[in-house]
Amino acid sequence: MTLVGKTALVTGGSSGIGLAAARMLKDNGARVAITGRSAEKLGAAQAELGDDILTIEADVSSVEDLRRMGERLSAEFTGLDIVFVNAGTAIGTPLATADEATYSKIMDTNVKGVFFTVQAVLPMMREGGSIILNTSWLNKVGTPGRAVLSASKAAVRSFARTMSAELLDRKIRVNAVSPGSIETPIHRGKNQTEEEFRVYADRVGSQVPIGRMGKPEEIASAVLFLASDASSYMLGSEIVIDGGRSEL
Repeated sequence: MTLVGKTALVTGGSSGIGLAAARMLKDNGARVAITGRSAEKLGAAQAELGDDILTIEADVSSVEDLRRMGERLSAEFTGLDIVFVNAGTAIGTPLATADEATYSKIMDTNVKGVFFTVQAVLPMMREGGSIILNTSWLNKVGTPGRAVLSASKAAVRSFARTMSAELLDRKIRVNAVSPGSIETPIHRGKNQTEEEFRVYADRVGSQVPIGRMGKPEEIASAVLFLASDASSYMLGSEIVIDGGRSEL
């Protein structure tokens, strides 16, 4: 699944699944750019991945930030072959108490952010490129307290189909990965100790048929597959990597 000579963008690439995917794409030959909202976290990611990683500070909920991201990519890359639209947020929204600000934050990041990220990079996408969207196991089930998050991820799943249909003439494939509960910073509480997180991870893992939470690298492997020519016959598809949580 070599990516030698190809360029890639990973949004939300400074931690978690995005960082693991950026590392795997780079290790398999791609020249990689990552985005994130925190300059400090982007700097730490670059120190970990190497100086040849291009870092771009951008908030995907801001169309203006995404426009600047596209301009920076155009200045640095002659074209773009792979986009992993990974940046997102996860917040509980109990039906009786969730407020408008929380609703807007989720939808602006997870839905508007995905749509306008793809729009921003389309002018420089090469024919035959691959776009991978990050949805969630929540798009397949009804989970109390997560109505807005689940709906946002269902919209992303829909984008994989509709964007594929719209980009057929350019031979650009759009597919999705659907992670379950993964050990990433989004699952860690503020000031939570490692011991406290392990208790949490064991509790969540016990709810998964496979018996544990997933690792970021397990999602990154699926991203690598979809980014490569090994998945050349896949279009509008979803790879579910959730330990069986939405399937069994």
